Amino acid sequence: MKECVLYKKEKNKKVKCLACCHKCLICKGKTGICRVRKNVNGKLYLLIYGIIASENNDPISKKPIYNFLPNSMTYSIGTVGCNFKCDFCQNFEISQSKKIIGRKLCAKEIVERALRCGAKSISYTYNEPTIFAEFFKDVAELAKLKGLKNILVTNGYFSEECFELVFPFIDAMNIDLKSFNEDFYRKNCKAKLNYVLGNIKKVYDKGIHVEITTLIIPGLNDSEEEFEKIAKFISSIDKNIPWHISRFFPRYKMKDKKITDLETLKKAENIGRKYLNYVYVGNI
Repeated sequence: MKECVLYKKEKNKKVKCLACCHKCLICKGKTGICRVRKNVNGKLYLLIYGIIASENNDPISKKPIYNFLPNSMTYSIGTVGCNFKCDFCQNFEISQSKKIIGRKLCAKEIVERALRCGAKSISYTYNEPTIFAEFFKDVAELAKLKGLKNILVTNGYFSEECFELVFPFIDAMNIDLKSFNEDFYRKNCKAKLNYVLGNIKKVYDKGIHVEITTLIIPGLNDSEEEFEKIAKFISSIDKNIPWHISRFFPRYKMKDKKITDLETLKKAENIGRKYLNYVYVGNI
């Protein structure tokens, strides 16, 4: 547990968390939406600082990142917790965990492991890294000194304050664009689409390599109109931004849904290729 950087004190020992766009106002003894940033006697603490729930040396294509350090390995770490509540979460065992689980690893140990594995980068992934921003920033800063690149795999809901804290150390991002429908975000993620769209543009404008992923869920975001809107939005920023179209498998609270059929994925790919130079279909 370590005191957070991304917060400000409010009256009556309340604190406002500044890590993500929710900007949770947290009473004494309580946590924010993510469950891992806690108000302890008027100060905000990161309960999962240095507690790694998942780690692996992955091909960078699994992030998925295709157009940055291709064919390399990336040392991947994640914690418990998330600032979204997606019923379709593919990593719900850690993202929605109500317990703090994992083993303690300091920034130096993580960087050393990455170097021993022959990785070219460290990825902050598996759950939403924004919620442990202070920790991954410490890792990323040391990694950069050792010649490693840093990759953020994120839902794109980080705050301006968070972005300013970490962007000097981040080389690439994969950002989930889960839908192009505000109602989808409100109902399924308990979040707002516009913040994500703004952050995609912000990341690109800062010169960070960015790729976009959309998980195609039958009956929720699989219309041709939706595919068209997403592809047009991405191309309005840069037609060279890669779009990853990912196949859905029934998980968590959406076990009643069907696996995305290949025909739907092909439609999305064909529409994407009208506007974008790089369109990839994954999870097949």
